[in-house]
Amino acid sequence: MRGIIGLILAGLGAFLILVAVLLPTWVVSRVVKFPLNEYQTATLEATNASYFSVASLTEKTGVTLEATYTIKGDGSAGNSSTAVWNEFSYVYDLTNHKAVEQTSRRFAFNRRTGQLVDCCGASVNGDKSVRQYGLIGYVFPIGTQKQTYQVFNTTLKKTEPFVYSGTANVGGIQAYEFVENIPPTETTTQTLPGSFVHSSAASVTLGEYDAEHVIYYIDPETGALIDVNEQQSTTLRTSATAAPSLVGFDADLVATPATLATVVGLDSSGRRELTLLDTTLPIVFGVVGGIALLAGIFLNRRPHEDAAELDDVSAQAAA
Repeated sequence: MRGIIGLILAGLGAFLILVAVLLPTWVVSRVVKFPLNEYQTATLEATNASYFSVASLTEKTGVTLEATYTIKGDGSAGNSSTAVWNEFSYVYDLTNHKAVEQTSRRFAFNRRTGQLVDCCGASVNGDKSVRQYGLIGYVFPIGTQKQTYQVFNTTLKKTEPFVYSGTANVGGIQAYEFVENIPPTETTTQTLPGSFVHSSAASVTLGEYDAEHVIYYIDPETGALIDVNEQQSTTLRTSATAAPSLVGFDADLVATPATLATVVGLDSSGRRELTLLDTTLPIVFGVVGGIALLAGIFLNRRPHEDAAELDDVSAQAAA
């Protein structure tokens, strides 16, 4: 009986040690993924912002804007390796109580790396011809590194570099800071009445230029975007170096305190789950497995070996 118990304990101990080794390596790499059925809303605000109102055909300045971003996962379209999410954004003028703009995006991406996948009806504002590639942006790879990442920009319809620039404490989480800088870049042209830009001509055609300075704060463990600062400017001008003839949009958007608290809370929960799988359980299984293995080896020893050791001890004591 003693030998059977010893074998069972030794087998159990070896199994637990194996689990302790596999949990932070093989198991975590296959279990820890971005969710299929994600649902999250974030709100950003900008004060002293400007935009051109199509409704009134006038430029609004010194206003407060609220941008609401909603992410909703399409679980039925995803699978074990790929997630499909829909994103809707809505910008509202809190000062004049007017809608400013709405955008939409559908994208598929790898559930561990955050790399975009060209499938599943992906689109930007309903345009399925736009090929999305690079990083999704809303999430970075699980286990984010201190390096430059290429993130898809929906305005320019191509990737732009987000350069690692240091660390920052966001709600108690040591986040990596990545910065995107885009100088005025022409995206299209617009033809409008000359009077809009103080021209005597009946109509003028100007280039539409987009400029951005965006800071992402990423939790390197989970790959989650936990804070953001978006400075974006859209202007009409004759060239990239010319003075703007008309401001289409100019705002410095930052996350509201309520949004920041919610996102940090969700990320902290994810960090705890990851720590449980990656650190806590491997240590517990390793320690318990080691004890069980040693106990099994001891119990599986033959009785006469124990008696011989006792005789040796008695002889040494007598001497």
